[in-house]
Amino acid sequence: MKVSSRFSGCKPDASPQVARATVLSMIVRSHAVLAGAVAVLTLASAGLPIAAGGQATGSTLEHRPASPDHSGIVFTGSSIFRFWTHLSDQMAPLPVLNRAFAGAVTQDMLDQIGPLVLRYQPRIVVYYCGSNDISTGEDAGPIVERTKRFVQILHAKLPNTFFYYTSIHKAPEKRARWEVVEAVNREMERYSHQSFNVGYIDLNPVLFDSRNNLRESLFLPDGLHFRPESTAYPEFSQIIKPILTKAWESGAGLPRSN
Repeated sequence: MKVSSRFSGCKPDASPQVARATVLSMIVRSHAVLAGAVAVLTLASAGLPIAAGGQATGSTLEHRPASPDHSGIVFTGSSIFRFWTHLSDQMAPLPVLNRAFAGAVTQDMLDQIGPLVLRYQPRIVVYYCGSNDISTGEDAGPIVERTKRFVQILHAKLPNTFFYYTSIHKAPEKRARWEVVEAVNREMERYSHQSFNVGYIDLNPVLFDSRNNLRESLFLPDGLHFRPESTAYPEFSQIIKPILTKAWESGAGLPRSN
């Protein structure tokens, strides 16, 4: 059986901590691949069209050809964004591009930042990832660390680009790990206040009613993704679009004059 280069890269004299971290990374990735497949099957059974290769179809989800001068707004991350089928319509006239994919974990975002984000030279990046990491049992610390590393790489390559972190959802599927969700969100919110060109957008209020009860009717049976007929995405757009519009019109992501 062929062993992946990522695993075989562990030297015989590697410390137990390094070996454990490598194995954990492989486990997280394998669980994430499974999560992506399950997401596609769940959404297909709910009536969302699925294209060949397991990707959702729809005018806003087709991968557009690479355009070095796109210079718009890139949404990236995992299936919560990937299956936002009316993103372009709900964000219009803002120039948005959906570059999320089902099953993504925070390490994937680091590995794929070039083709997913940097090639488009975006003025603004909107990010949703970490949910699958939590579902596979990861603690808050490594998730936050990789997310911050993503921001650092982004700003090393595109220092003017504005990065918006959107909160990981308190979905029913994660109820037993909501404390981890909270820990990641709180730290990223704190980080946004201390960092240049970083913002935080909390979407969790959409998921709760006026009595602070979880609106479970928004969700598919998997307890993670949203019913195609639900109001979840339109309500998300009511939060995100005004923020992006203000940022776009104020020149976010453009070089600052001295």
